[in-house]
Amino acid sequence: MPTAEPQRLPPDLTGRTVVVTGTTSGLGLALSAALAGAGARVLMTVRDAERGEAAVEQVRAGIDGPGSAEAVLLDLADLASVRAAAADIRSRTEDEVDVLINNAAVSLGPHNRTRDGFELQMGTNHFGPAALTWLLMPALRAAGRSEMPSRVVTTSSLGHRSGGLDLADLRWERRRYSPTLAYGASKLANLLFAAELDRQLRLTGDPVLSVAAHPGLTASALLDNALARGSTWRARLLVLPDRWLSQPVAAGILPQLLAATGPVRGGDYLGPTGPFEIRGPAGPARRSATAQDQLLARELWQVTAAATEIGPDPGPHG
Repeated sequence: MPTAEPQRLPPDLTGRTVVVTGTTSGLGLALSAALAGAGARVLMTVRDAERGEAAVEQVRAGIDGPGSAEAVLLDLADLASVRAAAADIRSRTEDEVDVLINNAAVSLGPHNRTRDGFELQMGTNHFGPAALTWLLMPALRAAGRSEMPSRVVTTSSLGHRSGGLDLADLRWERRRYSPTLAYGASKLANLLFAAELDRQLRLTGDPVLSVAAHPGLTASALLDNALARGSTWRARLLVLPDRWLSQPVAAGILPQLLAATGPVRGGDYLGPTGPFEIRGPAGPARRSATAQDQLLARELWQVTAAATEIGPDPGPHG
């Protein structure tokens, strides 16, 4: 009996608009190239204009079809920048965005803070993306249809299993700072946020899906950046083995592509399906018990709204 051909990822995306964060290298750059190559209009968010234009030109050089790429300035560690980028995106797209992929992240650096005073990893990996998601929700809602909902893809990590989430001390002011635990907390927050976003969308019936994904161990720039920022020796011991075990970026983006363009349901969590979810074909991934805590997810939703001073959408302000 002949076997069914695997689904092509991504499918034809002509006419679809996708926002991808963190696109100057690694997973974000590869995602942008794959999506634009499939016909999408890709808005690539970048922190540095010069590096961003270089990345956009690299993506454009590989397009053979109707797809396109353009840069949007965004620093997730600065809520003023998040607000400005969201307004820019909504203006450029005439308030219609089909997919938002929250891909950008920082990891395992020394204790530092964002412009708004958040611990750097929590601020960049959770507060910034949550704020961007809420601010873009009107555009996602406008583009969604019952037969083809828009999507928010939140990128988590195997690191979400490394610890818990202390909502009373997200800024690490009362505890001794641990880069690895702080990173794990930020990635746990990603999963909790994605789950609560899914719950809120189900309540409102909005034509938007919330899906989460992780890349397993992938040879992305995140590993090199963690080392370059002066990680502690304990963090280096965790990062260095990743280089030996990691899969190439082309394989690492598959869970995100499946989440963004494949047959999924709201609330799904995807990742590599090989041993320990390190590598392998994209499919269902496992959450830690804490990542399934619905009460914690709702509390984080409220804490995030208070910290960012942005009304959650869906919600009473949405």
